[in-house]
Amino acid sequence: MSDLEQLTQQIISCRKCPRLVEWREEVARVKRKAYKNADYWGKPVPGFGDPQARVLVVGLAPGAHGSNRTGRQFTGDASGGFLFPALYRAGFANQAEAESRSDGLILKDMYITASGRCAPPDNKPSPQELNNCQPYLEAELKILHPKVIVCLGRIAFERILKIYGARNSVYKFTHGASYQLQNVWIVCSYHPSQQNTLTGKLTIEMFDKIWEKVKSLL
Repeated sequence: MSDLEQLTQQIISCRKCPRLVEWREEVARVKRKAYKNADYWGKPVPGFGDPQARVLVVGLAPGAHGSNRTGRQFTGDASGGFLFPALYRAGFANQAEAESRSDGLILKDMYITASGRCAPPDNKPSPQELNNCQPYLEAELKILHPKVIVCLGRIAFERILKIYGARNSVYKFTHGASYQLQNVWIVCSYHPSQQNTLTGKLTIEMFDKIWEKVKSLL
């Protein structure tokens, strides 16, 4: 078993945060009406992608009825519906759709993970819950040694800064910003959540420019 596979098993079996364990399992039991016949994952969601990836994408946390249902990051909700077509256009994914773990999606030179691995109430993990999850992100960084880290949202950016021992006062989160920390490039993007995509804060053109920048940095 590879280091990534071992880490995946550790993540899936994690029960460090009682509030998140209770919430993710309740959501999986009660379900949303639209998915009442679905078999919800209801566990921590591991990262996935190319084990040789040079690009690491870091999101916030699973959506209650997205990856908490499907068991794969950004799969089965509106955020993924915005992300994966962009990755397909940029050549990082073999298809534009991501509906389930068995839909044939393959990432090329990219691994997708998150700051928190369990669906949190109101999409807001607590600082302590993110601290509990941080060792998993640190382990992925050690295994993958990415050349570029794309932070989808401020929380992911601040978490990466914390891991690298960099200060917020020096590095600011703004969409499209890029910084070199040690031997890695950090690229900032607004999160592809509906509150950003439906309001025009994040457009398709803006998002496509992020992935073009990533390719230029590689």
